[in-house]
Amino acid sequence: MNRRDLILLLSGAMTAAPVLRAQQKPRPVIGWLGLASGALFSAAFPAFREGLASQGYVEGEDVAIVFRWAGGDVSKLPALAAELVAMPVDVIVATGGPVSNAAAQAATQTIPIVSSSAARSVSNFARPDANLTGVANQTTELNAKRLELLHETAPGVGLIGFLFNPASGPLAGEMKKEVEEAAAKLKIRLVTAEARGEVEFDEAFAEMTKAGAGACLVMADPVYFAQHLPIVALAARHKLPAIYEWREIALNGGLMAYGDSFLALFRRVGDYVGRILKGAKPADLPVEQPGMIRLIVNLKTAEALGLTVPPLILARADEIIE
Repeated sequence: MNRRDLILLLSGAMTAAPVLRAQQKPRPVIGWLGLASGALFSAAFPAFREGLASQGYVEGEDVAIVFRWAGGDVSKLPALAAELVAMPVDVIVATGGPVSNAAAQAATQTIPIVSSSAARSVSNFARPDANLTGVANQTTELNAKRLELLHETAPGVGLIGFLFNPASGPLAGEMKKEVEEAAAKLKIRLVTAEARGEVEFDEAFAEMTKAGAGACLVMADPVYFAQHLPIVALAARHKLPAIYEWREIALNGGLMAYGDSFLALFRRVGDYVGRILKGAKPADLPVEQPGMIRLIVNLKTAEALGLTVPPLILARADEIIE
């Protein structure tokens, strides 16, 4: 190759490089619409990214994620959803239950939405008929069952406390009603103590103890999960056998948990988002039923409380921590 040909070849390559870069497909963008705050959901992000990675997507390399948080204020959700749609994002992750789902669907009927609690937002689990799919997180519907299990574990307790977050969105009142109805059927006396966050936990546990509560049902709530370590510590300090929603809380010292795994749920959400980025439509992805509704019992905590867990409860337990 002579000098003239070499110069022409190099100049052609230099000219083509910007063209090739211009033709490269931009990275897809995931929009995260959350009712709570980023701090409360920090435990979900590694699991979500694992789910994405299972489909070949790595944040910062193959995909970008933008977050919009309502900080617990439901009224902010519509504007935040509209921001994500205007960007536009390629898929929306909705966390916070039906209110987040509704805000996302009101903002767009075309951008796919993956919800961490899709059960009340679709009419057909097998083939979602709109632009929303996800996981049917039924943990809030299990509060009544948790009360029953707690009653069976501590049958001699005459009064059970209910740690309740009145600021937990529109479902809070519904959950409280379900627990009260379950208590009436089981002939259990109930005392409700309200706590919106960690600054109110001490007072709430003092209130339950003063009323004579001998056990505690902790409401299924994202704030309570994010701050479950101080709740577990207070239950231990007040010698209250307590039951919680997520498996991870029992692993971290809670006496009992009945429900799904928080981390497993967000891995599944990440997996669904990855599938959609590959071209799947929400209608192609059935709403996934909870696959890990399990009873976990922590015998270390039971021993510290001086509680003998009944054999029937141990026989029903899916996981025993010793």
